Amino acid sequence: MDLIDTVLDVDATSLMKNSQITFDKAVKRFPTGTTALDGIDLDVRRGEFVAVVGPSGCGKSTLLRMAAGLDRCTSGSVCVATYSVGFIFQEPTLMPWRNVQGNIELSAELGGVDKNTRRERAIAAIDAVGLTGFADQLPSALSGGMKMRVSLARALTSLPEVLLLDEPFGALDEMTRYDMQALLHRLCNEKKFTAMFITHSVSEAVFLADRVVVMTPRPGRIHSVVDIEFDRPRTESLRFDRVFTEYVAQISTSLRGVA
Repeated sequence: MDLIDTVLDVDATSLMKNSQITFDKAVKRFPTGTTALDGIDLDVRRGEFVAVVGPSGCGKSTLLRMAAGLDRCTSGSVCVATYSVGFIFQEPTLMPWRNVQGNIELSAELGGVDKNTRRERAIAAIDAVGLTGFADQLPSALSGGMKMRVSLARALTSLPEVLLLDEPFGALDEMTRYDMQALLHRLCNEKKFTAMFITHSVSEAVFLADRVVVMTPRPGRIHSVVDIEFDRPRTESLRFDRVFTEYVAQISTSLRGVA
């Protein structure tokens, strides 16, 4: 499911710093002895969009799972200053026997939201992600991009303050991916939620993020953090901007340096 409604540590210090997600010397070591993450220090501010890039296997998804409460750190701490957290996986994870509206209502349903309220939220989410007219369709009738829109809408029905996204657009074709980036960007601006976004695409990270975190190979550490100083909202023309290209080149060079 998209909503991770688990009890996380609400850190008063994070609230004072206006940080919604705080990693403090966080280490993740698996029982096999593999250290996935080593000494992660990162603050994600309220309303900020942070993208994380790095080599395959560097612990990006583990970082996100710790923020969601799906994995616990071995030492250090991960604090999230809210109980309202949405999680979007790499695959849409839709129930094939439920239509679009039924799938979108699922997170709110599991969260105990009453039938009328979750129906109203689902209708609003369907409109927000551009699926008006598809409420009765089954997942088998949808394209990959439409399925991901359903997944995004499902997270919205639980009104998350924090949205965690694990490479949600990785399997989409280029033009659909651009459309989904624009949709996510618009929703972030409208809903004002805090976002952590895992991606292998540097240009995607630069287009969406306020800051881009570059990870080292395993054990994953933070190599650098790049502030993306573009105003919002951002338009497609930004991709052809000289400064945009320079950001992409800078981050790509960092990645080559740590690979």
